[in-house]
Amino acid sequence: MPNDKPVPGRTYRVVQWAAGRMGTKAIRAVVDHPDLELVGLYVHSEEKKGKDAGVLAGIAPLGIPAVRDVEDVVSLEPDCVLYMQEGFELDDVTRLLSSGINIITTRNEFFYGPAMDPAIRERVEDACARGGASIHATGSSPGFSTTTMPLTLVHAMRRLDELTIDEYADIPASVGPEMITQVMGFGTPVGQDEMDPRLLRGTTVGFEQSLTALADAIGLPLEGFDVRGEFARATEPVTLSDGSVIEKGTMAAQRITVAGLRDGRPFLTFRSHWFCTQHLDKDWNIGGEGWLFTAKGDAPMRARVSFGRTDEEYSQHLAGYTAHPAVNSVPNVVEAEPGIRTVFDLRPVLPHLGTTGPTGL
Repeated sequence: MPNDKPVPGRTYRVVQWAAGRMGTKAIRAVVDHPDLELVGLYVHSEEKKGKDAGVLAGIAPLGIPAVRDVEDVVSLEPDCVLYMQEGFELDDVTRLLSSGINIITTRNEFFYGPAMDPAIRERVEDACARGGASIHATGSSPGFSTTTMPLTLVHAMRRLDELTIDEYADIPASVGPEMITQVMGFGTPVGQDEMDPRLLRGTTVGFEQSLTALADAIGLPLEGFDVRGEFARATEPVTLSDGSVIEKGTMAAQRITVAGLRDGRPFLTFRSHWFCTQHLDKDWNIGGEGWLFTAKGDAPMRARVSFGRTDEEYSQHLAGYTAHPAVNSVPNVVEAEPGIRTVFDLRPVLPHLGTTGPTGL
């Protein structure tokens, strides 16, 4: 059931954990939020230690030096930590929670207790109980795409037969050429059409957890998952921004499917399409960036959500889709009952969009 409402007039003290692309976007959002106060910043690199949080976020100095010790964060006594690092340190997570500090995270591993790794869940729930704190995972995908928007679609239904969520991401639009070719592997020859399923676990865990939470929330629990990954090859050369080329016949797109099963067939399915071109040897019906939601039932719907543009650099603009749900959730999570909380446990998150003033971007 929903828990206590945000307290009108209360200012919530927030520490940002990590200052990468998501973290700096979150800093700017917290600074502009009328109900939040940024009181600290935790960073990983020695290079960023001691630097001002505002300077790292590309805005005016805030008088908040970055720290690298979890005890420095605990000493600030924040209401909430926005935990947005790459990977996670369970000791840090449990230290914060056991100290009574709530956590909102964009990490995939903490979406839904019953679907979490049992050992992680046990430690997290114990820390929440000891500190009287809660932890909530959110973001764009998983998050908005797998919980918030699907719940909106089924609002008009009394029977859901199947829901399919297709995500489309134009990789060169938001990622640099070196990341595309050297880290993500686009442009490499592939001799098979499917990925090794063992390599997908880290990518799919959040989708499995959030789809399980959705299924349980609507009273139609899943029986398991069918997870698979596929490659598609370019049918003509693709030139990236630095002049490097993804050659014809090399890998130019990936599709990862996470199908939640019920009665032995797909019931809640998420499919991500990461592409460097739409000229592919597979017909994946790629029609631009965003999400396509297809709900079948007694009130069938098909809804496309496309990414718009702002005056920010595009990768920074995209970061808001993940960082802003976390920032908007702070009052609800701080006031929630202790434990691992999903969006279905909280009162509806109503973003307070009043602003204290521009951050000077």
